[in-house]
Amino acid sequence: MSEENNSQNPTPPKAENAGESSEIQKLQEQAEKYKNDFLYLRAEFENYKRNAIKERSDLLKYGGERFIRDLLEVVDNFERALQANISADNFASFKQGVEMTASEMRSLLQKHSVQEVPSEGVAFDPTVHEALGSEPTEEVAPGHIARVFKKPYKLHDKIIRTGQVVVARKPE
Repeated sequence: MSEENNSQNPTPPKAENAGESSEIQKLQEQAEKYKNDFLYLRAEFENYKRNAIKERSDLLKYGGERFIRDLLEVVDNFERALQANISADNFASFKQGVEMTASEMRSLLQKHSVQEVPSEGVAFDPTVHEALGSEPTEEVAPGHIARVFKKPYKLHDKIIRTGQVVVARKPE
Protein backbone atom coordinates (compact mmCIF):
# COMPACT_ATOMS: atom_id res chain seq x y z
CA MET A 1 0.00 0.00 0.00
CA SER A 2 2.81 2.34 0.55
CA GLU A 3 3.57 2.13 -3.13
CA GLU A 4 0.00 3.01 -3.95
CA ASN A 5 0.05 6.03 -1.61
CA ASN A 6 3.26 7.23 -3.21
CA SER A 7 1.91 6.71 -6.68
CA GLN A 8 -1.43 8.29 -5.85
CA ASN A 9 0.01 11.45 -4.28
CA PRO A 10 3.28 12.00 -5.99
CA THR A 11 4.60 15.54 -5.54
CA PRO A 12 5.01 16.99 -8.91
CA PRO A 13 8.56 18.24 -9.50
CA LYS A 14 7.33 21.58 -10.79
CA ALA A 15 5.53 22.41 -7.54
CA GLU A 16 8.65 21.54 -5.58
CA ASN A 17 10.81 23.69 -7.87
CA ALA A 18 8.26 26.51 -7.75
CA GLY A 19 8.33 26.48 -3.94
CA GLU A 20 12.12 26.42 -3.89
CA SER A 21 12.38 29.13 -6.51
CA SER A 22 9.87 31.31 -4.63
CA GLU A 23 11.88 30.81 -1.43
CA ILE A 24 15.12 31.63 -3.27
CA GLN A 25 13.51 34.75 -4.68
CA LYS A 26 12.39 35.81 -1.18
CA LEU A 27 15.91 35.21 0.15
CA GLN A 28 17.41 37.19 -2.74
CA GLU A 29 15.03 40.08 -2.06
CA GLN A 30 15.89 39.94 1.62
CA ALA A 31 19.64 39.86 0.80
CA GLU A 32 19.17 42.87 -1.51
CA LYS A 33 17.32 44.73 1.26
CA TYR A 34 20.13 43.98 3.75
CA LYS A 35 22.71 45.07 1.19
CA ASN A 36 20.88 48.37 0.62
CA ASP A 37 20.55 48.90 4.38
CA PHE A 38 24.27 48.23 4.79
CA LEU A 39 25.21 50.64 2.00
CA TYR A 40 22.93 53.31 3.47
CA LEU A 41 24.46 52.89 6.94
CA ARG A 42 27.96 52.90 5.50
CA ALA A 43 27.29 56.16 3.64
CA GLU A 44 25.73 57.65 6.76
CA PHE A 45 28.78 56.64 8.83
CA GLU A 46 31.15 58.15 6.25
CA ASN A 47 29.18 61.44 6.46
CA TYR A 48 29.34 61.30 10.26
CA LYS A 49 33.08 60.66 10.16
CA ARG A 50 33.65 63.54 7.72
CA ASN A 51 31.56 65.89 9.89
CA ALA A 52 33.37 64.81 13.06
CA ILE A 53 36.74 65.50 11.45
CA LYS A 54 35.54 68.92 10.28
CA GLU A 55 34.14 69.76 13.73
CA ARG A 56 37.39 68.72 15.40
CA SER A 57 39.37 70.78 12.89
CA ASP A 58 37.12 73.82 13.45
CA LEU A 59 37.40 73.39 17.21
CA LEU A 60 41.18 73.42 16.99
CA LYS A 61 41.14 76.35 14.60
CA TYR A 62 38.46 78.48 16.27
CA GLY A 63 38.27 77.02 19.80
CA GLY A 64 39.82 80.06 21.45
CA GLU A 65 37.46 82.51 19.77
CA ARG A 66 35.39 83.26 22.90
CA PHE A 67 38.52 83.80 24.98
CA ILE A 68 40.10 86.01 22.33
CA ARG A 69 36.97 88.17 22.05
CA ASP A 70 37.06 88.73 25.81
CA LEU A 71 40.81 89.38 25.67
CA LEU A 72 40.37 92.01 22.96
CA GLU A 73 38.29 94.08 25.38
CA VAL A 74 41.25 94.13 27.78
CA VAL A 75 43.66 94.94 24.92
CA ASP A 76 41.46 97.91 23.98
CA ASN A 77 41.75 99.23 27.54
CA PHE A 78 45.54 98.85 27.47
CA GLU A 79 45.72 100.67 24.14
CA ARG A 80 43.63 103.54 25.52
CA ALA A 81 46.02 103.74 28.47
CA LEU A 82 49.01 103.89 26.13
CA GLN A 83 47.40 106.74 24.16
CA ALA A 84 46.93 108.86 27.27
CA ASN A 85 49.28 111.77 27.80
CA ILE A 86 50.84 111.10 31.18
CA SER A 87 51.80 114.00 33.39
CA ALA A 88 52.44 114.48 37.07
CA ASP A 89 48.84 115.65 37.47
CA ASN A 90 47.17 112.56 35.98
CA PHE A 91 49.75 109.91 36.97
CA ALA A 92 47.63 108.64 39.89
CA SER A 93 44.56 108.13 37.70
CA PHE A 94 46.73 106.56 34.96
CA LYS A 95 48.15 104.10 37.48
CA GLN A 96 44.65 103.34 38.76
CA GLY A 97 43.46 102.69 35.17
CA VAL A 98 46.35 100.29 34.54
CA GLU A 99 45.59 98.48 37.83
CA MET A 100 41.93 98.20 36.83
CA THR A 101 42.94 96.76 33.45
CA ALA A 102 45.25 94.25 35.14
CA SER A 103 42.38 93.28 37.44
CA GLU A 104 40.14 92.88 34.40
CA MET A 105 42.79 90.59 32.85
CA ARG A 106 42.92 88.42 35.99
CA SER A 107 39.15 88.10 36.09
CA LEU A 108 39.13 87.22 32.36
CA LEU A 109 41.59 84.39 33.05
CA GLN A 110 39.50 83.21 35.99
CA LYS A 111 36.33 83.33 33.85
CA HIS A 112 38.01 80.95 31.40
CA SER A 113 39.18 78.58 34.19
CA VAL A 114 42.80 79.74 34.20
CA GLN A 115 44.10 80.01 37.74
CA GLU A 116 47.39 81.12 39.21
CA VAL A 117 49.08 78.46 41.32
CA PRO A 118 50.32 80.08 44.57
CA SER A 119 54.05 79.50 44.86
CA GLU A 120 55.90 81.91 47.12
CA GLY A 121 56.79 80.17 50.38
CA VAL A 122 55.41 76.77 49.35
CA ALA A 123 57.47 73.60 48.93
CA PHE A 124 59.18 73.22 45.56
CA ASP A 125 57.24 70.87 43.27
CA PRO A 126 58.98 69.95 39.99
CA THR A 127 55.63 69.26 38.30
CA VAL A 128 54.59 72.88 38.93
CA HIS A 129 57.88 74.77 39.22
CA GLU A 130 61.09 75.13 37.27
CA ALA A 131 64.03 75.98 39.53
CA LEU A 132 66.22 78.72 38.09
CA GLY A 133 68.59 78.46 41.03
CA SER A 134 68.79 78.49 44.78
CA GLU A 135 69.73 81.11 47.34
CA PRO A 136 70.63 80.99 51.01
CA THR A 137 67.91 82.52 53.15
CA GLU A 138 66.32 82.18 56.57
CA GLU A 139 63.06 83.83 55.51
CA VAL A 140 61.78 80.61 53.91
CA ALA A 141 62.39 76.99 54.89
CA PRO A 142 64.98 75.14 52.80
CA GLY A 143 63.38 73.44 49.77
CA HIS A 144 60.64 76.05 49.64
CA ILE A 145 60.27 78.83 47.10
CA ALA A 146 62.03 82.07 47.99
CA ARG A 147 61.26 84.11 44.84
CA VAL A 148 59.01 83.76 41.82
CA PHE A 149 60.07 85.09 38.41
CA LYS A 150 57.14 83.65 36.44
CA LYS A 151 53.97 82.48 38.14
CA PRO A 152 52.66 79.00 37.32
CA TYR A 153 49.14 78.73 35.88
CA LYS A 154 46.71 75.89 35.44
CA LEU A 155 43.71 75.44 33.15
CA HIS A 156 41.08 73.50 35.10
CA ASP A 157 43.33 70.88 36.74
CA LYS A 158 46.21 70.84 34.21
CA ILE A 159 49.37 72.91 34.60
CA ILE A 160 49.65 74.96 31.40
CA ARG A 161 52.72 76.95 32.43
CA THR A 162 55.26 76.00 35.03
CA GLY A 163 56.55 78.74 37.29
CA GLN A 164 60.15 79.89 37.22
CA VAL A 165 61.35 80.11 40.79
CA VAL A 166 64.35 80.39 43.08
CA VAL A 167 64.47 77.75 45.80
CA ALA A 168 65.63 78.54 49.32
CA ARG A 169 68.55 76.71 50.86
CA LYS A 170 70.03 76.75 54.32
CA PRO A 171 72.52 79.61 54.85
CA GLU A 172 76.08 78.46 55.45
